Amino acid sequence: MIPVTSFAGKTVAVFGLGGSGLASCHALKAGGAEVIAADDSADNVAKAAQAGFITADLRNVSWAGFAALILTPGAPLTHPAPHWSVLKAREAGVEVIGDIELFCRERRRHAPNAPFVAITGTNGKSTTTALIAHLVDVAGYDAQMGGNIGTAILSLEPPRMGRVHVIEMSSYQIDLCPSLDPSVGILLNVTEDHIDRHGTLVNYAAVKERLVAGVQDGGTSIVGVDDIWCRNIADRLDQSGKRVVRVSVKNPLPDGIYVERETIVRAEGAARREVARLGGIGSLRGLHNAQNAACAAACALAMGISADVLQNGLRSFPGLAHRMEQVGRRGNVLFVNDSKGTNADAAAHALSSFADIFWIAGGKPKAGGITSLTGYFPRIRKAYLIGEAAQEFAGTLGERVPHEMSGTLDVAVASAARDAEASGLPEAVVLLSPACASFDQYRNFEIRGAAFRDLVNSLPGVKPIV
Repeated sequence: MIPVTSFAGKTVAVFGLGGSGLASCHALKAGGAEVIAADDSADNVAKAAQAGFITADLRNVSWAGFAALILTPGAPLTHPAPHWSVLKAREAGVEVIGDIELFCRERRRHAPNAPFVAITGTNGKSTTTALIAHLVDVAGYDAQMGGNIGTAILSLEPPRMGRVHVIEMSSYQIDLCPSLDPSVGILLNVTEDHIDRHGTLVNYAAVKERLVAGVQDGGTSIVGVDDIWCRNIADRLDQSGKRVVRVSVKNPLPDGIYVERETIVRAEGAARREVARLGGIGSLRGLHNAQNAACAAACALAMGISADVLQNGLRSFPGLAHRMEQVGRRGNVLFVNDSKGTNADAAAHALSSFADIFWIAGGKPKAGGITSLTGYFPRIRKAYLIGEAAQEFAGTLGERVPHEMSGTLDVAVASAARDAEASGLPEAVVLLSPACASFDQYRNFEIRGAAFRDLVNSLPGVKPIV
């Protein structure tokens, strides 16, 4: 845990008592603050009370004595309308911040030069965060990974030299962190997302930009420049005097990091230098993962990690569960769990990464279905359709892709495994990338992915990939 000493002797309101909120309560208390905890959920309030915190309905208390409101990222700060607790705070002149802001203040107080890597982007930030943490660990540092992935930031160990905090940040978290100042900031990409929470794409991109614009003096801003929003952001950072490393997986760059034929290349003026090779790394298949790997490589280089350590780290990266996760093999068949592919755009990344696919798809449908995936249909040998979307998907596939109405995941896995093995293809791939939410049959995509993994591993002769 990281004790928050910046509010010692003061009273702080905490709204939202999920994982990060409760961690904030403990960290503030450990640092000498008095905490008033609140939540719209009676169950969460009861848990906080059982943990020994004072709880209250913040609608019915005086805000005059509060030094700050620590707000859960799940509560809207601006759009579609500020949460009622935000309005209360503003009326009382109380600052509204999040748990990562508390971390930044503690780092500045106690270890301002401790390495702090912050990662954001519309897509790929979880994989990039996990990959950087893995590279840092392979390089011999104490890697502390958290934020929007896994562990609440204040539940990690305190900043110090030799310890690297690798923190994934959503736009909601950036919004609540006004003094965000990583030593390395990474912006992967910006595409339309979370407009309900930011009002416009312009506002959303501006929030993302703050992460790389706030990099501390002497630090490095790494920006993927394969979309117009990020290209413009990189240019503005350059003009402001920041040290900017541009990254592309689509075009060679005159200065920066780019990927060419599965090789990460560093360009500095006329000089070109191979940084690492991605060929044969199953956990980093696909163009989207090439961007993740290139940005992670840029981070490693900025931290002084050697090329040999970087290459070894890339090759030993296991990948994230449910994201292009290689589950097992049986003969010529590779089984891949991409349960996180909950919409067509996400499924496109997986479909683009393999040639001979036995595709398990379906679930609770999203708007637009799979019509945007027609360009990938030639890669699909057969589809196995499950859940509520099965009939709709069958209509879209029509006569272009052979398919069967499997209905449930267990039937789909058995059928796909049988057909893939019988195909005689050099590498047939049974791919779960549903292009759908899971809620018709599973509580979340993790449970769906775990069910797929269990079904595959229960097939005779399957060798797990570890």
